[in-house]
Amino acid sequence: MPMIDALLPEYDMEMANTRKVLERVPTEKLSWRPHPKSSTMGELATHLAQLPGWMVETFNRDELDLEPEGKPYEPPKVVQSREELLSRFDSSVKTGREALAGATDAAMFQNWSLLKAGQKLMTMPRAAVLRGFVLSHTIHHRAQLGVYLRLNDVAVPAIYGPSADEKTF
Repeated sequence: MPMIDALLPEYDMEMANTRKVLERVPTEKLSWRPHPKSSTMGELATHLAQLPGWMVETFNRDELDLEPEGKPYEPPKVVQSREELLSRFDSSVKTGREALAGATDAAMFQNWSLLKAGQKLMTMPRAAVLRGFVLSHTIHHRAQLGVYLRLNDVAVPAIYGPSADEKTF
């Protein structure tokens, strides 16, 4: 069985679960942050909405330089509404899924590198990048966003099992 046959259902499930959390982000709380060192809810949600698109970078190139030619990294523009957030996420999920669906087993085991100003930060097989830097990274930030929702008295959706707010899933 090709790896993609196992990975696509996992991708689809994690993206559906992520959308359930993003649907709860209140527009009026986008500038809220739990601590001065923390991202705002809008920054965190924007980052989460962009993550599935990293699949395109993973499978359509051999490396990604976060600061090409020494130019400082510019984070994406923070969303201004829940509608914009969901639109950006849906677009990112679509392009990410298309890139993943076209991946062969051979491509999964080819190395991919992350650079910063030309310096290699890490190199690993694309399958490991997919799992660590897209799926696990998404799950990590989705959980953070769930805490932000809880701290703002927004109902947290059931993901892998019931939440305190949703007894079924």
